[in-house]
This record gives sequence, structure tokens and C-alpha cells, in this order.
Amino acid sequence: MNLDLTLRSEIQKTVAVLFHQSVEQLQLQPTNVEFEGTHTLVCFPLTKISKKKPEETAQAVGEYLQAHSGLVSKFNVVKGFLNLSIKDEVWVKVFEGIYADKSFGIIQPLGKEIMVEYSSPNTNKPLHLGHLRNNFLGYSVAEIYKALGYTVHKVQIINDRGIHICKSMAAWKLYGHGETPESSGLKGDKLVGKYYVEFDKKFKAQCKELEEKGATKEEAEKQAPIMKLAVQMLQQWEQKDPETWKLWSTMNGWVYTGFDATYKRMGVDFEKLYYESTTYLLGKEEVLRGVEQGVFFKKEDGSVWVDLTADGLDQKVLLRSDGTSVYMTQDIGTAILRFRDFPKIEGQVYTVGNEQEYHFKVLFLILGKLGYAWAKKCYHLSYGMVDLPTGKMKSREGTVVDADDLMEEMVEEAAKQTRELGKIDEMTEQEVNDLAEMIGLGALKFFLLKVDPKKRMMFDPTESIQLQGHTGPFIQYTHARIKSILRKAESLNISPAVQDVVSLEPAEREVIFKINQYTTKLQEAGREFSPAIVANYAYELAKEYNQFYQAIPIFNESDPAKLRFRIAFSQITANTIEKAMAVLGIRVPDKM
Repeated sequence: MNLDLTLRSEIQKTVAVLFHQSVEQLQLQPTNVEFEGTHTLVCFPLTKISKKKPEETAQAVGEYLQAHSGLVSKFNVVKGFLNLSIKDEVWVKVFEGIYADKSFGIIQPLGKEIMVEYSSPNTNKPLHLGHLRNNFLGYSVAEIYKALGYTVHKVQIINDRGIHICKSMAAWKLYGHGETPESSGLKGDKLVGKYYVEFDKKFKAQCKELEEKGATKEEAEKQAPIMKLAVQMLQQWEQKDPETWKLWSTMNGWVYTGFDATYKRMGVDFEKLYYESTTYLLGKEEVLRGVEQGVFFKKEDGSVWVDLTADGLDQKVLLRSDGTSVYMTQDIGTAILRFRDFPKIEGQVYTVGNEQEYHFKVLFLILGKLGYAWAKKCYHLSYGMVDLPTGKMKSREGTVVDADDLMEEMVEEAAKQTRELGKIDEMTEQEVNDLAEMIGLGALKFFLLKVDPKKRMMFDPTESIQLQGHTGPFIQYTHARIKSILRKAESLNISPAVQDVVSLEPAEREVIFKINQYTTKLQEAGREFSPAIVANYAYELAKEYNQFYQAIPIFNESDPAKLRFRIAFSQITANTIEKAMAVLGIRVPDKM
């Protein structure tokens, strides 16, 4: 039974009977927590046909539904809002339908495809806290669309060329003395990141020295020997100088090995990798084609620009005067290549921080001007920065919170708490370690995902790993508690069943209402590209079940039908929690 559709139909019939006019669109929404009921009808739009005040309209509709629909047990009116309470027998039917549906919460393949890009790091430094939010967001959006029946292509563009990469290369060439991941004992991405920081230190020192000799700040930044070397290496790279390419390939190889280890622990994956070092060439071809067609223009110094002033933006450089490309150039090439590789995709989602909002406005406009109609199918999943109690992170100064270190700290804290709780006597050491990994990473992912992506957020490691409160471990603990109940029921030979129950406790109604919302919340999360909707849904479901658990001692129930129903009810709650957490990339334990 689809309660929402059935209720909408009954309301439409009621309106037709009472006001002698049909209505297609209804504003039906969940009831505010401070009022009794589960569904609220907004009656203000109905006053046009009822010719009554909003309160009178709501009262008339409520009375008719209560008397004739077979769905509504009672109602209350707050101004023009009609809050409806659904009969227990209806909720039981709803739950019977969910329990009988073995594919509940799983939408059959739609034959539609979508692409989601995330991570997309530079190969001059290791992944940090900001990359964690990026990866968890992108991966979760991809999993949400998979659950909604889409074929999803998970991709990333690896920014493996450009001046930033050459900065690390220049510093290693000058100060590395042949150091490798093997000789240093460092992960490859951390070793390369070390030289990115070293570049910044030397660059600042050289600039200071030049300024003391009378150079302006701008002159010093251009003339600093280490910067001149980095610029020279970039030009040599684009000219395919063998020595430069060999160093570039070697150092990038170190980084890729390091990234792979980090991604594995994060629990994220990719179907296809794109590399800026190849896509920028297609981008340059497209830019030059755009010049020929009059879409772009050349300045006297030979640089290529696009004029977007008519679109409310400004002019944007696409090729520098020396012929080298910019980020926009490679993004043009990457977008075109992806639609060639996957021509059936309904759209392309870019998971990139909100500091790049202008960049993507420009990119999508340029693609449209080049004649690509699919440019309208591109979407920038913009997200806010992650702040820390200690302040902002800066990669070049080495003040970032390293992703590997943070994950390790979270797992260590989870292991410490698990041992302190003393509930691991029957577990092997490996099981304890696996549980700590599950809890630590679950806490981290949930905390980063529960906030609307568009919002800037403060990450608090201590708060994130608490067993109580709006946290991942609280939801994981609820799942483990339910699994314990199900094991006890099995040991007592109590089988789950949903027959012969006609009345419900208030706490049971609330949990069934929440379970019934799962698919709707999944669809809403897909529309909004917001895993936060699923994360907060999972928390609300776990919270409602805990309130039920505290109010009703399950195994003290003397009525066998109610006891079997509560076991079935607990089983479906656990399954729904597991599904919701899975699309967030979070595993839930059976014991905790």
C-alpha cells in the first residue's frame, strides 16, 4: 500500500465532493514535530475553490476524511494547515506491504546513466580533510543514484600537470638528492607533498632576498630562481623534453601508489580515470577551433580569450601567450571526452568546492558556445569548506590535516572506546580491529555527510565519535542493538510475523512512518544531490527506534502476535538503517 498516493487520492475525492471542483496539485508534507499527526495538508491554495477561509477549508476537509476515507483517525487544524493522524490498521497494512516486499528500498534499473566526478586531486600533495568531504560526497551521490536505478559512472580527473606539479619537481630536483619513497619510508604522495612545502619555503626566502635588493614584490616573484626553474620545467614538459617527462612520470607514479592506498581505506572507487596531461590537448584543439569560428579571440600577445561580458561575467583566458594551457582548457577537453566515452549519460556531476563556482559557470557557458547541447546536463555539486578548531588549512605551508592521519586517529579512538566499553570479550583481535575500522571511519563519514553540502562546516573529531547524539556511532550502535534482539528472538524460537495485529503503540507508529519514508528521502537526496538528507533520515529512524525500545520491553509482551510483529518490525528497521548507511558508504556492525 502506497500510503501517500492513497491519501492524496482520498483528499482529491474529498475536495471534489465538498467543493464541486477537481484539484490536481496538493501540498502534502510531513507534520511539524510540535503538532500531532504525520501528514499535513496545506489548505491555503484550496480557498480559491472552497470560497472559505483557510481554517474553515481545513476543518471541512478533515471532518470529511475522518468520516469517509477509512484512513484518518483524527485531525487538528492550525491556521490553514490540516494535520492528519492515520488509523492503526492502515499503518499495519503499510508495514505488511513493506515486510512482504523483498526489494523494499531498491528501485529497479531505469535504463538511465549518469556520471559523477569526485576527488580529482593534484599530484603535488597528499589528500587532506577537504578531499575527504569531497570523496565521501561524490561517492555517496553516486551510490544514491545507483539505488535510484541509474547506471552510474564514477570518474575523476587527475590534475597531473601544470605549474603546481612543476613546483614539487623543481624542489626535488634541487634538494631531493635522489630521495624516494623506499629510501625515505614515506608514502609517495607524502614525499612529493614534502617538496611542495619545501618549494614554498625556498620561494619565499628568495623573494625576500630580491626585495631587499630593491626588486618589487611582483618582480621578485617572477625572478626568484626556483620559480623560474618551475616555469621552465612546465614549458619543457609541454615540449615533451625527455628528462622532464621522466621525472614527471616517476614522481606522479609515487603519488598514484599513495593515493590508491588512501582510497582503499576511504572505501571509494572509480570506474575510469581521466588525466589532465591528455585531456588538455583536446581542450587546446577545441579552443583553436573556437578562434576559427569566432567564438574566442586572440590578443596581440597571442593569448586566447573568451568574452562573457554579455552573459554577465567577464573575459577569461583559455591559452596563455606562450601557448601553455590553463585549467579551463583541460576541463573543456575532459567534458567533451567524457560525453564521447559515455554518450548515453543523462548528466555529469562535478563534485568540487564552492570556491570554483565561477569556474564552472564559465565552463558550462563555453561548452554551450562551442555548440554542445549537453552543456545544460552538467551540474556543479558545490560544497563548503571544512574548518577546524585550529583554523584554515594551507597545503603550501604544510598546515593541512592529512587524510591518512585523520582516518588513523579516528580508528585508534574507536578502538580505545570499544575496549573501554568492555563488550569485546567474545571477539578475536581481528574482529576488534575490524569493528574499530567500521566505527572510526563511519563516524568520520557521517559527520562530514550529515551537513548540507552547500554549507561550510566545522569538523569536531571528538564530537563525531560519540555513541550518543547526532553521530554515526549512535546509528551503528542502534543497528547492533537490533541485531542482538533478533539473535535473542531466534534463540527463543520467536519467528517474525505481521498478522493479527490491529493496534499500535505511538512509538511503533512513528517508526513505521519513518521506514515508509525511505524511498521518498532517497529520491529527495538524488534531486538535491545531498547525502545529508539520507544521513539525517538514518539518524531520525535510529532515534525513533531507540524511543520505542526504551518505552516498550519487547520480550515482556504476553500477546504472541504483538511479540512476533515487534520482531518483524525490528528486523525491517535494521535492514532500512543498513541500506541508508550503505549509500553513505558506511558499514554497520552486527555486534558492538
